[in-house]
Amino acid sequence: MSTETPENQEPTSDATPAEPGAAEATASTEPASTEPASTESGAAEATEPAASDAPAETPAPEESTAAEPLPEVPEEGTVQPAFPGLDIGSQAMGGEGAVAAEPTIRGKIDRFGTAIGTGRRKTSVARVRISDGDGKLTVNGRDMKEYFTLERDQEMVLAPLKATDSLGKVDVWVKVNGGGPTGQTGAVLLGIARALQVRNPGLHHILSEGGYLTRDGRMVERKKYGLKKARRSFQFSKR
Repeated sequence: MSTETPENQEPTSDATPAEPGAAEATASTEPASTEPASTESGAAEATEPAASDAPAETPAPEESTAAEPLPEVPEEGTVQPAFPGLDIGSQAMGGEGAVAAEPTIRGKIDRFGTAIGTGRRKTSVARVRISDGDGKLTVNGRDMKEYFTLERDQEMVLAPLKATDSLGKVDVWVKVNGGGPTGQTGAVLLGIARALQVRNPGLHHILSEGGYLTRDGRMVERKKYGLKKARRSFQFSKR
């Protein structure tokens, strides 16, 4: 016979039914605890494709690096500037921002509106005055064709007037001294060209292209001692 009392049996009976209830409670709580885990795993799975797609959608850095130009390699023998950002002297070297220099005008206009120009050639000096007129050309108080008898000299004197289409439209007075016919002709030519430029600066390009504004600086070479002339030596007889 068992010695257990009913009081001792009740706790056991109470404890045993409690175990299934506890198991049910734990079973009922387990799905609740697993649901957040499933949602978290689903969120992780949802974020994983986005994270995997992100690198494919952002190739911008690769394009920018591909679009950047490669640095130019200087050729051998070329001198690179110390400061590439500075363009000092670009205008002086004829760069894009170079400013055209204004032409130098040698001469003046007096109070009566007469243009004055001075020309020189060898030892000759000519002072020329030009004003509106009908084409008179006077040299030292005489007509130009009487003063310069050679046709070559006459053509040289009239060359600047013909080039600028001023022949027969202006009067020219010339006072020339020193040198000979050739030197005086060159001096008068330069003086007329400079006076025409003073009268109308727009004629500078035409006169400059023709060479009428260029001073001929050639001079007679001096005689040397021990020689007959500048370079001519005395006759030498060996015997």
